[in-house]
Amino acid sequence: MLTKRSRRSRELTSLKLYDQNGFYKAFIKDLNKAKSRVIIESPFLTKKRVTSLLPTLEKMVNGNIKVIVNTKPLDEHSSELYDQAFWSIAKLQCIGVLVLFTTGHHRKLAIIDNEILWEGSLNILSQNKSCELMRRTQSRNLVKQMLRFTGLMKWC
Repeated sequence: MLTKRSRRSRELTSLKLYDQNGFYKAFIKDLNKAKSRVIIESPFLTKKRVTSLLPTLEKMVNGNIKVIVNTKPLDEHSSELYDQAFWSIAKLQCIGVLVLFTTGHHRKLAIIDNEILWEGSLNILSQNKSCELMRRTQSRNLVKQMLRFTGLMKWC
């Protein structure tokens, strides 16, 4: 029988860091195992990155997995990225992704099935050439805490 302390210790051993080179392979692996819900917070969206993730996201939506993307409103995007964000949002909505808009948004995270939390500096729906990091944590407690902290609990 696990004590409260040993459960916490076990959760801490389920932390893993990824850079921009290893993140997407691990993230897509997690997405393919999703059973009920995925939330992605990414302030920026580009055609290239959204296009690369669309087949996986569409498969999930078609499999009755709720996919939510939270990004910043279109009017907060620079003129260089506005068209890409507009296109990306339209494509995501077309396949059935719920797109939310948060003013002043800059968080980069993903939550999969109330079990896995990805957080760090990498814009999941736009990353291209920058050097970034993401931490993967498997912890229902930390996911619950993040959902409350960000206000995303109301969408779950």
